[in-house]
Amino acid sequence: MHITRRSIAVGCVTFVMLGAAAWAQGPPPPMLPPGELDRLVSRIALYPDPLLAQVLAAATYTDEIPEAARWADQHSYLHGDALAKAISEDQLPWDPSVQALLPFPSVLDMMARDMGWTSQVGNAFMAQQQDVMDAVQRERHKAYDYGYLRTGPQVVVTPGPYITIAPVNPGFYYVPLYDPLVVFAPPRPGFFVGGAIRFGGGITIGAAFAPWGWGFARFGWANHAVIINNHPWTRTWATRRTYVHPYNVPRYAPERRVEHHEMRGHEERREDERRR
Repeated sequence: MHITRRSIAVGCVTFVMLGAAAWAQGPPPPMLPPGELDRLVSRIALYPDPLLAQVLAAATYTDEIPEAARWADQHSYLHGDALAKAISEDQLPWDPSVQALLPFPSVLDMMARDMGWTSQVGNAFMAQQQDVMDAVQRERHKAYDYGYLRTGPQVVVTPGPYITIAPVNPGFYYVPLYDPLVVFAPPRPGFFVGGAIRFGGGITIGAAFAPWGWGFARFGWANHAVIINNHPWTRTWATRRTYVHPYNVPRYAPERRVEHHEMRGHEERREDERRR
């Protein structure tokens, strides 16, 4: 094969461009071993499957979590359809996967309070999705084998090669509260395992939240698939800057949200003047 100086030059330019693109994306996070992944997912491994799927997806947008947590806290008095309406009307700039957690202020607060952990989870989920799912199953099997994880009034636990956790009422979610140091270790003699996992107040997730993927989020544990809004979640470390997951809600740029707030504030002032 005849190689010219021109072909060598073109090859060098292409190599440099590809190398520059890879460098701009940043090096991938270090691959975490099974034990470290187990520790990483332990605080969320016992969440109901749909909630866990939404948390993992949202964690890949780590930088959006703190603002979302503040918004959720400021609007914690809203529930159900009223909350869904407020989320839509406020034209929030965050990815729909992050907005999907706004009905769960305690979950967003947990993520925002430990951004190092949230960043690690998001990066691991993008770089090692299958390994993260395997870690969840290892932790669930521990909790089940030790007698902590069982079906109850809040969740349905289905054992097997892959343990699934579903809400008893698909439109009503409870967030489990537990100490990972307890539920993933053998119980002490005389310890009441039935009280190790508690639940906070129930959260209504009705049809109004379907545009954010609720009702259509699940795991395909056997083939390591994560389904959000009835579509496989395929955001990886390599595609994290370009991946756009299909949702039924519009995405608003931050500047448009500012304009919307200014317009809404002006309308509210005019309404106040009319009332006076």
